[in-house]
Amino acid sequence: MFRNSKKLNRSDSSASATTEELEELNQRIAAKAEDILGLCQSVNQAQAAGSNLKALKDVGGVKGLATSLFTDVQRGVEISSVVPRREAFGPNSLPSAPRKSFFELFVDTFDDATLQILIVSAVVSLAVGMYDDPTAGYVEGCAILAAVLVVSFVTAANDYQKESQFRELSATHDESVDVVVRRNGVYWQIPVAEIVVGDVVCVETGDEIPCDGVVISSDGLQVDESALTGEPVDVDKNVSGDPFMLSGCTVVAGSGQFLAIAVGKLSQWGIIKSKLEKEQEQTPLQEKLDDMAALIGYVGIAAAFATFVSMMFIKIVMDPAELTETSVFSYALEAFIIGVTIVVVAVPEGLPLAVTISLAFSTKKMLADQNLIRHLAACETMGNATNICSDKTGTLTENRMTVVKGVFADTRCDDCMHRVPVLISKKALEYVLDCIACCSTARVILPDVEETDGETEGADGEIVPPADTRPRIIGNKTEAALLLLAQSEWASGDDTDARREAAGFDTGASRLFPFSSSRKRMSALVFKEDIVTSPPTAGSPQKKTTSRSWTLFHKGAAELVLENCTRYLDIDGTEQPMTDRKRREFTKTIKKFASEALRCVALAHRCEVEKIVEPGKCTVEECEKKLETEMCLDAIAGIMDPLRDDVVDAVATCQRAGIMVRMVTGDNLDTAVAIAKQAGILKEDGISMIGEDFRNLTPAELDEVLPRLQVLARSSPEDKHILVQRLNGGLMPETEEEWLEIHPGKDFKTQKDKLLPGYKEEWSKSRQGVGEVVGVTGDGTNDGPALKAADVGLSMGISGTDVAKKASDIIIMDDKFSSIVKAVLWGRSVFDNIRKFLQFQLTVNVVALTITFLSAVAGYQPPLNAVMMLWVNLIMDTMGALALGTEPPRAELLDRRPYARDASLISRPMWRNILCQSVYQLALLVFLLNQGPKLFDCEDGSTRHFTILFNAFVFCQVFNEFNAREIGDRFDPIRSLSQSPMFLLVIFFTVISQWFIVEYGGDFTQTAPLSFDEWRLTVGLGAFSLPVGFLMRLIPVSEDPETFAGLERKKVKKDNSWLTVLLAVLLPIFIAIIYQLYMEIDEIDEAYDHV
Repeated sequence: MFRNSKKLNRSDSSASATTEELEELNQRIAAKAEDILGLCQSVNQAQAAGSNLKALKDVGGVKGLATSLFTDVQRGVEISSVVPRREAFGPNSLPSAPRKSFFELFVDTFDDATLQILIVSAVVSLAVGMYDDPTAGYVEGCAILAAVLVVSFVTAANDYQKESQFRELSATHDESVDVVVRRNGVYWQIPVAEIVVGDVVCVETGDEIPCDGVVISSDGLQVDESALTGEPVDVDKNVSGDPFMLSGCTVVAGSGQFLAIAVGKLSQWGIIKSKLEKEQEQTPLQEKLDDMAALIGYVGIAAAFATFVSMMFIKIVMDPAELTETSVFSYALEAFIIGVTIVVVAVPEGLPLAVTISLAFSTKKMLADQNLIRHLAACETMGNATNICSDKTGTLTENRMTVVKGVFADTRCDDCMHRVPVLISKKALEYVLDCIACCSTARVILPDVEETDGETEGADGEIVPPADTRPRIIGNKTEAALLLLAQSEWASGDDTDARREAAGFDTGASRLFPFSSSRKRMSALVFKEDIVTSPPTAGSPQKKTTSRSWTLFHKGAAELVLENCTRYLDIDGTEQPMTDRKRREFTKTIKKFASEALRCVALAHRCEVEKIVEPGKCTVEECEKKLETEMCLDAIAGIMDPLRDDVVDAVATCQRAGIMVRMVTGDNLDTAVAIAKQAGILKEDGISMIGEDFRNLTPAELDEVLPRLQVLARSSPEDKHILVQRLNGGLMPETEEEWLEIHPGKDFKTQKDKLLPGYKEEWSKSRQGVGEVVGVTGDGTNDGPALKAADVGLSMGISGTDVAKKASDIIIMDDKFSSIVKAVLWGRSVFDNIRKFLQFQLTVNVVALTITFLSAVAGYQPPLNAVMMLWVNLIMDTMGALALGTEPPRAELLDRRPYARDASLISRPMWRNILCQSVYQLALLVFLLNQGPKLFDCEDGSTRHFTILFNAFVFCQVFNEFNAREIGDRFDPIRSLSQSPMFLLVIFFTVISQWFIVEYGGDFTQTAPLSFDEWRLTVGLGAFSLPVGFLMRLIPVSEDPETFAGLERKKVKKDNSWLTVLLAVLLPIFIAIIYQLYMEIDEIDEAYDHV
């Protein structure tokens, strides 16, 4: 009946039902399946404990609910009903998306618009080339297809590798986890996936809750719900208080049994998982690349069309003598072939390769900086993030309750975080340590793993995340905070376990009254037996006597404990009377701690209680009434989940970089505000609010709040999801059907502008269709939907749940917020590297396109033949991608604001650089066409002449590659070259390859060997690109302030004047070059006619 099930040795003697009764039961379950599902959903709404309790009460409590589920709370479900229940209510598992094969990832790469344009261009070029020149016409088309295949292969290989690394990182152990359930009055141990609705599930300390349910019975049951709600406080679970068990959470104390009411995709964990299925839209980089490819395609098509029209005009209207014998059809075909060539030249086939290489290189380097990139595009997108919506617990804080300050034996200790030894007497410290050790049920288990600095590689090269070297906590987190303090250098590494063992709780020598949420305190009666040695006196030898005593150790809410104290422990270990002044002093301390969002816990003791009661028979009521009074106050501890050490600096760096950091947490508002202020997130003009107020806002009202909303507390997963949607427009409902799916039962026409998150059309109108670029950090299951809706989702590698990791784009391997700053730095480096390559690529293409166009219009064969263009357009592009796409990041990248989502890839300074270099190179080509034969003593139009021109052009690109390392006003072409070995290698390879092509290319490349002087002169002419690069940066062209987004620093006056002047100066020069080129071509034609 059960896969891998195991019958445990516990059962009752109740008789089982007859076969007919069982069949009837199964039929009733199937018939009422929908009603049962609706009933279970009514008592299992997210973040709605009040309404859930009311609904549970309406159905008669847990017993009434069990009756509706055809379950006996004592016997559990009938075994024969398990299969029908699974068919009616679903299995306790979630369908996981199958892994894509390498071939599927390879095919997916062809969805890129740039690659599609390249493929079309290659096919047309191949067809036309084969028709025009069957022997060598295939070269250009095949070369472009080869470039496409290389890009696709590299992209698919990277995606496949990263997916493999992620699966190794987040491999789950669900299949090996078993759970105890009761069926037919018998306890069974079964796999988690076998649980069905109606099962009576048994849990104890350390268990992960496998499904949603309602408590039937409990014994000190406490649950850590931080993974689902974000609140770090352990929640008491019992029938009368909060009976709701949520899947994905962990039992931290006690044991209990609960009735399963939702499994699989209908559980709280499953509902969150379902929101992760819808994929996000294109990243900002993809949008920019698609726009750039389209623009270049339009320019190429326009140039091709202009060429075709011009050539046909010359043939039909002017009809020169040299074209008399050429038919219109033949000339039209030639014009079409040249037009296709122009389109092929215009398309930057190296651009997608540059993007892929830059992303792949950065991804590998980022892993060393504790960032595992699951999706390549996220690397760049993070660089231009304008908002980071961060979870509090586990991301900004350590998710570890810690004593941060306190008063111990009337001695103030304002820094307990760094565990500096406390300066009180040994006697006083003994009282404090005994109270911490004995008045506790928590356990601290030290890790077995060795501490590591980061991730390591296993034997097979798989990625192993850094080990969590922090002690493991079992039980109450507040008690554990005190235990960790006692075991630290603060108390010289005290052995609290030994103290507890010496007290003899296990043997019954001492008594423990556990913490009660109703009393907000706990007590321990500790028996001590000491050997007292009296000094010898005259005529009397040394004597040893046994001293037996009982001491009450008490711990609880500070204000309640203080009320019952009449004495306080002094620094020397003596008890002093609690005066009114001293009581006011302690009260003031408690209030101050509370204002800092610290949880205040007081420790107290009372000696010789055996004189008041009989400790061995004392009850809780008697202890509270007779012993928990007239106590001595030992300490007041301020406990909180502290900020991670790196958070303050990391948040400040993000804000300096123009990124707005927001805290979104399920914790209470006071704690969230205190932590946000400590982290530097909440400013004086910032807004903080709770989820209940947030979700009642209209879309328009939320848009007014968003610029200053810095803290969102008591938020549900849906609130965080809506916040991200409203910021970036991701996964926003676009149709009425999608809106109604989110808001069932609502009226779209009357309420579409009143309910969050709004709808796509309204959102686009409110911000001109341009949203923020949002990064979301989180470690809990509750963060999953928001991680998926974000432009970049960042999960925690150590403390993160599998749901969070699977929904994220980047996994922070060391759980440090500062690693997110490194992700931003690398992302900006990727973006700038792509722009560097684009600046270099477009300069090449502008020159090549112009030369090809003008030569074709003039009826002259282009000076750069097909093979030369192949070298310039493909090999140089690939090498340029390797050189410029692998530049390391620079710290100053974090000193600027992020670029807006709709900002162009080409900035004003880049246009300046492209235009200036293009004009120089065009002028050089025209000069060499005109004066080359005289300067180099070669035949005009000969192979040697064109080889000289080709060599000078290539070396212009080699030296311009140094210029392209900077896209702004700074001129430092050799800056940090030692950190760019790939750049140096590419330059070396390019120079060697150029020498080989020129010297040994022969008929294939149509080149002729050059002399040493010709090499020296052509290389020197190319090197003039460097001084041109220096001079062009003296032209003061600044970036458009509108291209930036994120937090503003200071207003920059918008100025287009210098770019206008630059265009006005360069345009006449450009026209002069065109005219000169036309005249030179005309002279060459006349010379050929004369010959």
